[in-house]
Amino acid sequence: MLVLSADFAALEAAGLNLHAVLDAPDLPPQVLADLRRDFAPEHACRQIVLIGNAGRAMWAALKAAGPASDDPIDDFSVRTVMQWFTTQFPGHRSTLLYPADKAVGLQSLGQLAGWHHPTPFKLGILPQWGTWFGYRVALLTDTELAPTAPLQAASPCASCAGRPCVAACPPQAMADGEFVLDKCVSYRLQPDSRCRTRCVARDACPVGREHRYDEEQVRHSYSVSLRAIERYSRSALRQGEDDVMRLDEDALALSEYVYPDEVSAELEAMLAARESGPSSGT
Repeated sequence: MLVLSADFAALEAAGLNLHAVLDAPDLPPQVLADLRRDFAPEHACRQIVLIGNAGRAMWAALKAAGPASDDPIDDFSVRTVMQWFTTQFPGHRSTLLYPADKAVGLQSLGQLAGWHHPTPFKLGILPQWGTWFGYRVALLTDTELAPTAPLQAASPCASCAGRPCVAACPPQAMADGEFVLDKCVSYRLQPDSRCRTRCVARDACPVGREHRYDEEQVRHSYSVSLRAIERYSRSALRQGEDDVMRLDEDALALSEYVYPDEVSAELEAMLAARESGPSSGT
């Protein structure tokens, strides 16, 4: 039976104010095949429900919910979304794709939802919210909801003549017209780096500046990503790589990992694979 729409009010109240329902058959075939292979769901794979947050409301709701855990954003988001799904769709089943221990192409899903327009510093941007939004939960479900129409909005970067983000970046990681991950990561690891617990380039973007995350959330999220970068560097050193800051192809494919909101779990999965044995890369 087709459910015409879902009530997202409970998620809105928790600051999880971005929602998209994607029909699985509309995904690129390889993407759907990879999801089935990696997650092996024991139910029909009909749809992906993608949940995100934009602006400060989620952090405020998280703080009001009670004592923080080690992973407060992930734990709050998953708990809230799973409770919502169970209440909304009794008898239906879901598999958690993100956050999880396997990589998921969140920005690719974001493009299908109309959420993602790339910026010079590799974060997605939306005209209303700027870069102050994040992917919080992705579910593979057996539901039959009405799919969400993609957001239709032009990229703010297309009409940005000044490119303040490029000029503001301390290591000039975008100065040559392309984002150079090694420059960004090397600078973030420096003890006196201005980007250890924030991204100066991101802060320089004027789009959606009024929705910038609470300072505590910014500091928390970038500290998480910095610890992951430090672990990656130590892992590379242990494996005897000639240049510990030369990231391999897997890392480059996840180049946006230096920013915490999209792919922290993907980096964690990559690190776990590297630390369990010699790299399979050439």
